Amino acid sequence: MTTLFAKKALLPAGWAANVRLEVSDGLISSIETDSAEAPGDTAVAYIIPGLCNAHSHAFQRALAGHTEQRSPAGRDNFWTWRERMYELAGLVDADTLTAIARQVYCEMLSSGYTSVAEFHYLHRDPMDLDATDTMFAAISTAAADSGIRLTYIPVHYERAGFDDPEPLPHQQSFALSIDDFMAHYERAAATSSAAVSVGIGAHSLRAVSQESLQVIAKTANDAFVPMHLHVAEQRREVDQCLASYGRRPVRWLLENFDVSGNWCLVHATHMDAEEVESLAASGAVAALCPSTEANLGDGLFPLHDFLEHGGRIAIGSDSHVSINPFEELRWLEYGQRLATNSRNVVSLRDSHVGSELFLRALEGGAAASGQASAGIEAGAAADFVVLCGDDPMLAGHGDDSRLDALVFSGYPLPVERVMVNGQWCVIDALHVQRDSAREAYSAAIEKLGTVK
Repeated sequence: MTTLFAKKALLPAGWAANVRLEVSDGLISSIETDSAEAPGDTAVAYIIPGLCNAHSHAFQRALAGHTEQRSPAGRDNFWTWRERMYELAGLVDADTLTAIARQVYCEMLSSGYTSVAEFHYLHRDPMDLDATDTMFAAISTAAADSGIRLTYIPVHYERAGFDDPEPLPHQQSFALSIDDFMAHYERAAATSSAAVSVGIGAHSLRAVSQESLQVIAKTANDAFVPMHLHVAEQRREVDQCLASYGRRPVRWLLENFDVSGNWCLVHATHMDAEEVESLAASGAVAALCPSTEANLGDGLFPLHDFLEHGGRIAIGSDSHVSINPFEELRWLEYGQRLATNSRNVVSLRDSHVGSELFLRALEGGAAASGQASAGIEAGAAADFVVLCGDDPMLAGHGDDSRLDALVFSGYPLPVERVMVNGQWCVIDALHVQRDSAREAYSAAIEKLGTVK
């Protein structure tokens, strides 16, 4: 059993003082407020719940910084970036993926994420196309080595586009038939444990047929596991969906599927007002990835209107050009400020924007990853973040503005310790596997070579 004594802890009812936590078998066994420190307690300043990274493509961490040079055509967008990403996907084998994902997950933990939903469609090892589930094993190994809580989202990819039923040559290494994909899902689901849960997903409406999507959605809804899907990320996708299906992507999805609380729609950037209201009413979570969406030039999600209609959100680092949950939250708000020429836009439930963003991401992330509860409470998983009490970022801040400081003070984070499943993964601001993860990552990148 581990016991902690915190000067302040963020509990579901708000900040509480002099909080004593007991942790046993990976769970919070008891919480006492207005308590006193006892012999053997680990004394800390501030404890907050860890956030879920609701959308991750771990392998794309190796691409960060390699796509920021203007192409000869001088017109770069998501689709030109995608070609570079496909090149990388064709080079990443299971060993390389393990090293990249381990490094990514260590970085997530060090910045305050305690869990991740890995949106995974690289189902075949490009160096051994006949190997079974080795890429899933790579992700699982990386999560176990780093200590992060994993929700594995196997994702189906079967075609090049709405009117192109065959995958392109560079999609062949990860495209599967629906039967092969469902067999993979069943094998993965059979391995579920306390630290690794399994959802299911489809890459996008353009990459999966309606018939296959029906099979996947029925599986998700019957088992009530997280169901993830990219949707309406690009205007070109919206135009293609209109041409092929006669509806905008979110509208078509809502009309043809039982979209509900276990669904997580990633990006959903380009919606009209009716789609915004209807998606919010469905109970689905919108997973937003501001740093990646900005990097790719996707556009701005209609956040204020979505929240005003009762919508739920989660955050993700997606392509990992940034791995910092508080930066993602900051840019959620900043995007709205730039679009509306105003300030403190996301303050519908709380006048403090940082608090509202954090708590919404906490709630939505738990739903998107299939976690039974969000926050620090008895019986919940012992997943939380310890903040350094004497860090200048937090100086002068009280309960009302402490989360505002975390979100809107953009310099090194005051993350001192991180616990997941009752185990310390970060101590004194360093991940316990930092050095070995870095060494393996550097070796993997050298083996991989720079993606030109």
